Amino acid sequence: MSSSDPIRPASDERSFDGISHGYAPDGRPVTPPPVPLEKIVGDVVDNLSATARAEFALIEARGELALHGASWAAGWGAVAASALGIAMLALAFGAILALAPQVGPLLATLIVVAVLLAIAAFAGWRAQRSYGDIRTALRRDLTNEGIDTDAADA
Repeated sequence: MSSSDPIRPASDERSFDGISHGYAPDGRPVTPPPVPLEKIVGDVVDNLSATARAEFALIEARGELALHGASWAAGWGAVAASALGIAMLALAFGAILALAPQVGPLLATLIVVAVLLAIAAFAGWRAQRSYGDIRTALRRDLTNEGIDTDAADA
């Protein structure tokens, strides 16, 4: 460095290496002894086991949250299904009462039942297709997507 540098003096006579300044009373600090390999390995194992415990706790907490959400979803789904069933029943009775003067009560009942069976068949077909999508998503071997494993086993 140049002699105009205010941080380091140009001459070695003014070197402050041996002076304490209050931070290191005996001069430069002594380098600490090397840490044994067993201690390092022990610390790594402790850190890994603590990480594994934390991951398991996180998985458990997520499972409890999913269970809580699924139970509430099932409860509210049951309420919605009940309300839908009652509404469909009221709609069926209303349709029978509206058609009865035009075609008679027996034919009105048969028409409403046929329409409701057609709606149920369509909904069942859609549910079956959705179930197939779930099975495909959860299949372990996705390379054989076109092969139905139930039909192949039979």
